[in-house]
Amino acid sequence: MPPTTSDRATTAPAKRKRGEGQWKLGHREPLNPNERTKKDDDGLNVRARIENIYSKRGFDSIDPADLRGRMRWWGLYTQRRPGIDGGRTAVLEPEELDDRYFMLRVRLDGGALTTEQLRALGEISVDHARGTADVTDRQNIQYHWIQIEDMPAIWSKLEGLGMLTTEACGDTPRVILGSPVAGIAAEEEIDPKPAIDEIVSRWVGDPQFSNLPRKFKSAISWQQDVAHEVNDISFVGVVHPEHGPGFDLWVGGGLSTNPKIAQRLGTWVPLDEVPEVWAGVISIFRDYGYRRLRHRARIKFLVADWGAEKFRQVLEDEYLGRKLIDGPPPPAQERPVDHIGVHRQKDGRNYIGVAPAAGRVSGATLLALADAAEAAGSRRVRLTAQQKIVVLDVPDRKVRTLQAQLNELGLQSDPSPWRRSTMACTGIEFCKLAIVETKERAIRLVEELEKRLADVSPDVPISIHLNGCPNACARTQVADIGLKGQIVTDAEGNQVEGFQVHLGGGLGLDAGFGRKLRGLKVTSAELGDYVDRVVRRFLEQRTDGERFAQWVTRAAEEDLK
Repeated sequence: MPPTTSDRATTAPAKRKRGEGQWKLGHREPLNPNERTKKDDDGLNVRARIENIYSKRGFDSIDPADLRGRMRWWGLYTQRRPGIDGGRTAVLEPEELDDRYFMLRVRLDGGALTTEQLRALGEISVDHARGTADVTDRQNIQYHWIQIEDMPAIWSKLEGLGMLTTEACGDTPRVILGSPVAGIAAEEEIDPKPAIDEIVSRWVGDPQFSNLPRKFKSAISWQQDVAHEVNDISFVGVVHPEHGPGFDLWVGGGLSTNPKIAQRLGTWVPLDEVPEVWAGVISIFRDYGYRRLRHRARIKFLVADWGAEKFRQVLEDEYLGRKLIDGPPPPAQERPVDHIGVHRQKDGRNYIGVAPAAGRVSGATLLALADAAEAAGSRRVRLTAQQKIVVLDVPDRKVRTLQAQLNELGLQSDPSPWRRSTMACTGIEFCKLAIVETKERAIRLVEELEKRLADVSPDVPISIHLNGCPNACARTQVADIGLKGQIVTDAEGNQVEGFQVHLGGGLGLDAGFGRKLRGLKVTSAELGDYVDRVVRRFLEQRTDGERFAQWVTRAAEEDLK
């Protein structure tokens, strides 16, 4: 007897769940334009076309798929065409936003530089980038106004001194953050730089990791000074009660429009196994990462769906072939670690941490810094994950002289709390995603606060991070005062540049994304008034030893406006 309609409805096979583009599960078909572009040609291959074709024939010869895609694999983005206001950012086509010049990012893994390398970076800025150079919160140097014709000469100079732009951008393993005081800090028990160097030498530029679902951000530090909670993978220094010093493994952190704090896998990793474990985690991301939808292609979504236990099991069973040792968590830092000021090294010399204004320097500043450091007997400089600079190996007798010279360069070793704790992304000046201006606004805000709040001095700096769009390149969600750029309405009803305010975010003891009050938006012009008002309320209402993030959690909404 043939089945009835009701029988067929009952026995019909379940509808197959749509794949997320995970290679390991057989979903290798190109699922979005970015995946098609990468399938057509590895981004690493564009280097030859830049050197042999584009640098000789000029900007107009560049293939659009290379221009807005593959060139990122070598640190190049087209910068924003001048004169386009923030309200038009999301409505214009890419070719309408493109200028004929490039931003170029130089990856400096661990932020480590010799003074010879620093001088070369300054010369490139002066010769090819109209004097521009920014210290980013990824320990990179970032240029603007780069012409494609100049790239062969720039690469020759950089690579001749051991510096890279390889995979500084793109769906690749980006620069590896490391402590700026690795190897010299008195409290450090393991120098992780050998692990960073091995990862870079083995896998940066290797095609096996040059096609990831999205970018992959790494951090390796004995100290908690590299924002480990919001990286894709982090190795954090910890002492195991039986095995001694090693690293605690965190995965799945990230910010942007869907922020997540990384999860501990509960493992203890010795220094010599860090590269192997790093390769295992990035391989999971490559093979299991979600490629169907671009906005869900970061590893944080996979970790959130799987959980730490399953992620660790897959890492051990499928990629390492062995079990990892269980380990303790590192103690959370109560105060941010930024290395500003003069500090003693383990060898008896000193390092001096200085604060450029919102990370903005120049080629002339870099050249003068190299000269000043060498005159003081130093040959090593480091960049930090807070847009700061550290000069290593300074003898006692040279400290004051060098401090004075650095101060004249605008590099303050005893900055105000506002200069010390303010960061800003590139903003609308050069970035095609930005909605508002950030760098110069941050610099003006610091100057304003130094005058308006000269009578108060919080014992813990209150961090202020300005971002030109929702992507959180300046880590807005984990700042005490996070400012996300958008177009807002002023008191007269005009559409002007402004910021949505996030309050009480943080890392360490205050790890989390803070409080976003509905409708709390501030125009750019009113920013000084707002910060002055909320800081004074905090100082009036705080209890003994209370941190800003703690106060925000309990404060009345009216006191946060």
